[in-house]
Order: sequence, then structure tokens, then C-alpha cells
Amino acid sequence: LSRRRSRVRVPSGPPFQQPLFRCAVSLPLDSLLLKPRIQRLDCDLFAEHRVRVSVLRLDEMHPHLGGNKWFKLRPNIAALLRDGLPLAVSFGGAWSNHLRALAAAGKELGFATLGFVRGEQYEPLNPVLEFAADCGMELRYLSRTDYRRKDDPDFLRALTANLGPHLIIPEGGSNAAAVEGCMEIASLLRWQQPLAAARRLMLACGTGTTMAGLIRGLSCSVDLESGFESPLQVTGVSVLKAPGYIQGQVQSHLQQEAAVNWNVLDDYHCGGYARSDARLEAFLSDFASFSGIPLEPVYTGKLMLALWDQISRGGIPADSEVMVLHSGGVFVKNGKNSHKSV
Repeated sequence: LSRRRSRVRVPSGPPFQQPLFRCAVSLPLDSLLLKPRIQRLDCDLFAEHRVRVSVLRLDEMHPHLGGNKWFKLRPNIAALLRDGLPLAVSFGGAWSNHLRALAAAGKELGFATLGFVRGEQYEPLNPVLEFAADCGMELRYLSRTDYRRKDDPDFLRALTANLGPHLIIPEGGSNAAAVEGCMEIASLLRWQQPLAAARRLMLACGTGTTMAGLIRGLSCSVDLESGFESPLQVTGVSVLKAPGYIQGQVQSHLQQEAAVNWNVLDDYHCGGYARSDARLEAFLSDFASFSGIPLEPVYTGKLMLALWDQISRGGIPADSEVMVLHSGGVFVKNGKNSHKSV
């Protein structure tokens, strides 16, 4: 675990009157996204341990571009439009929220999309790929062996040789541009408890891109005139059965020493990516019985499980304030949750 020993000014109080995206280049879709609310989450466990918990509802920003996906895609799409490229090419699994969001953006902004999907083609399409196809995304399937070569330059050249002008966006939208896009999320944090002894920001991690962007965004905020000094820890919950991987990915994106403390928890993968176990299934059932916040088992379910476990163990000190980043991932079609059953 990384150990950073500095303090950061953390904005508190009502939201600033500023645009949602502070980038120099505006995109037509920006005006369609809602500024996310911060929702209080209460339960007996939190009261017993004197921990205040709130959720930054990025999932409510847009039906198809909500969560962290638009922050990651936005700078890549801005580059595509700036350069006049007609096609965005990317990669993902059969239940990829990234491909779904890219397809939706292509339909709204008028550029073509091509998704290379890991594994064999199955008919009928699952709800995520069906939605992507309905948005106009062309789907091509790669064997798992070939998919593992998606970052090989020679393989990529052969794979895209006949596509014409295009932009390749990596799996999950994870590149340096996406990290810069995720820095914007830091400006949306508004802490609710001025006298908190400590503050913790928690999020689920599949690649580490969003976490790295948040850390960099928060590190920049040390120069803010508003706010006040408060100890802040950013905690990523890895959804992968790969100890140390997210830690390394985040570190690789941080170009200099971070000005906030951060760490990664590797013990809440529940069997690995897109896998579940009895503990997670029981937790999701219990959570649904008292909260209307939608969770799914791949990302946000494991994040909330880690939060409950950390508080119950005393891993989060009393009188702390915790902000949980809801990164989306709950795909709703025809009013029903259509996410993969794991």
C-alpha cells in the first residue's frame, strides 16, 4: 500500500456555480448531463461507529453516459472530433459498459463506432451488446487468444489495416487522456461535515484510470483558496483477483508524487472480475432491502461491501466522513435492470 503524508484542501459546503466540465473545448453532449447529487446514506452500523457516509451519484448524470464513462471518453472523443476522424474503435467484453457508452456517444454525436468484443458471438445478443448495436456500433468478435494481443502494435495494425481514418480508444477507455478527464470528478466533491476528524473517498477500480485521475485532480486542489485543511485518504477497491495490479496501474499514471494519501484494497474481488460469492450475494440482498440506490455485482456491489466491512472492523476511524463514488454500471433497459447475473 502506498503511503502519502500530506494534507489537501477539501472544498466544503454548497456547490460552486461553475460549468460541469471545465475543459476549454465544449461538446454538444455536455449540456445533456446533469450535475450529480450527493446523497446521504444512513444505517445503524454507521451510527454505531460514528461515520457519516454520502454517495456521489455519477450514475444519475445520464441514462447511457452516466458514471465515470463520460469523464474517460470525453477527452478521447474531443480529439476525434477535432481531427475530423469518422470512426472510433475500441475493445471490451460482452458486458462492457465502456462499449455501451461509446456506442451511445457515437449515435448522439454522429461518428461511427466499432467494438471488438472478447469471445464468441452468441445470439440473441445480451442487452448491453443489443443496445450498442441498436446505436449503430459494428460488433466484431475476437477469440480470447487474439483479444489478449489487443495492445500489440503489430496485431493492431493488421486488425485495423482496412478501416480507414480512425481513433483507437483502449479497453475501458483507459489511457492518459482518460486520466485527465477523470481529474474533473474531483471538482464535484462537496464534503458535508465541516468538523470531520478525517475524510475518505472510496471507489471501485477495474483499471485504476478513474482513481489516478481523482488523485491527480485532488492533488491540484491544494492550491484552492476555498475550503480548509483536512486529512483525506483515497481508497480504491479492486474488483480483480490480481493483488498489486491496480496499485501498479495507478502509480504508473501518477506523473509525480501525489499530494493525497491513497491505497488499494485487494480483498473484495469475491472471486475475480465479474464473479460473485455467497457473501456478496447476501450483502446485495440486504442492501436492496433498505436502500433505493441501485448496485450491480461487478463494481458498485463490491465497493459497498468493502465500505461496510471496513467500518465494522474499525478500519475507518470514528467521526470520519466517507464519500462513495457511484461510478454507474447498472444498465436499465425497458425499466428493468439488465445487468449480467453473476
